[in-house]
Amino acid sequence: MAQAMPKVGLRPYLPADTSVLASIFVASVEQLTEDDYSEAQREAWASTAEDEDKFGKRLAGQLTLVATIQSSPVGFASLKGADHLDLLYVHPSAARQGVATSLCEAIEKLAAARGTKFVTADVSDTAQQFFARRGYEGQQRNSISIGDEWLATTTMKKTFAVTTLPGDNPGKPS
Repeated sequence: MAQAMPKVGLRPYLPADTSVLASIFVASVEQLTEDDYSEAQREAWASTAEDEDKFGKRLAGQLTLVATIQSSPVGFASLKGADHLDLLYVHPSAARQGVATSLCEAIEKLAAARGTKFVTADVSDTAQQFFARRGYEGQQRNSISIGDEWLATTTMKKTFAVTTLPGDNPGKPS
């Protein structure tokens, strides 16, 4: 008999989450990106969460959601401005359990609710297929410098479908 996937909960980021989210970030980078980035690249990338005050300010300065399983944080995502998915990280122990999907869906809904017609994300080579399956299309390749290391990412964009409500006449000006 197949085991049911644990239910993923979502809640807003709280300053007290900073340490555990920094740990999730580091574990995700170190363990989930091994096939696409060298050890030196992963170490440089993970080091961006070492200054927890700075990391916490980044999370607090954006609309950040925390994913939980059985009340324990297992991932997080943040929306920068109205239309940029800035961070999306899942702890390796919770990978492939719907955590990233739940976070991404919520961020996309929040972006759409802010009136944007699209959302962008600068994604790692590891995450590119995940975003492509969600309807994101590659826009450009990037090289990001972190310390002495260069990391490749791809800017991807998802355009939201235009929806009309019953009685709306899209051809008629309001």
